Amino acid sequence: MPETPGRTIAAALGAATRALASAGSADPRREALRLGAIVAGVTPGELWLDRERSLDPALDERWARAVAARAGGAPVAYATGRVSFRTLDLACDPRALIPRSETEGLIDRVLDGTGDGGRGRGGIAADLGTGTGCLALALAVEGDFDLVVAVDRDAAAAALARENVARVSPPTPVEVRAGDWLGPLGDARYRVILANPPYLTLDEWDALDPGVRDWEPRAALASGSDGLDATRTILAGAARRLAPRGVLALEIDERRADAVRELAGALGWRRVAIHDDLFGRPRYAVASMETHP
Repeated sequence: MPETPGRTIAAALGAATRALASAGSADPRREALRLGAIVAGVTPGELWLDRERSLDPALDERWARAVAARAGGAPVAYATGRVSFRTLDLACDPRALIPRSETEGLIDRVLDGTGDGGRGRGGIAADLGTGTGCLALALAVEGDFDLVVAVDRDAAAAALARENVARVSPPTPVEVRAGDWLGPLGDARYRVILANPPYLTLDEWDALDPGVRDWEPRAALASGSDGLDATRTILAGAARRLAPRGVLALEIDERRADAVRELAGALGWRRVAIHDDLFGRPRYAVASMETHP
């Protein structure tokens, strides 16, 4: 007998819209279309233009699972299992923090901070607290390094990063190591060390929107009573791991930019620059032991 075609995209969109409306979505149709587009790997406009086409049953099932997860409160990246970061399409789930758009700017600071646009000098880069592997993979794709080392102390997050390395197959090798911050770096010297460490205080963590607090790993967001435990650890140990003219780049909390600058100076860093993100907020600290650029 001939195979029965699946329901149309329009029918799936209608069902998804009703489910999200029942869950209290402010714009259920737009959200349903967005979820379907993400799992299908197309734009919402492309999905809409194809709305009379029959859905592949496997895609229909993935869309329905994403809608159910989102209706249950899961962030979009966890509901769909995918997240975009710069040029990358990555797997994302509760094993790791969801990459934010602000973090993309850290790559620009790193490539600018090497003095050559990140190209042409080789060397090793390290990404501490890699999570999904987004920063390490962006460097491996956009920079020109001999090797990128990605470190995470959580074995589950490290496994997710390895999955994304296989997914992206970057031109520069990315080696994922499990361990705490600088510990897994060994005796090598690094041209670049970068990190998006946790930088919220415990009180700030408690006050987060439940859509973040109840889903994303606390260890990837909160860092002690002053929010600086992880930053302090990295600043205290990174200098001796850098190659000559190497740079350290950190994402920071805008409320603690001055505290980070003072902490870096107290720990012997000779040059510390604070850079704004696209919204004009102090978001990135770039430090080196060189007295001149």
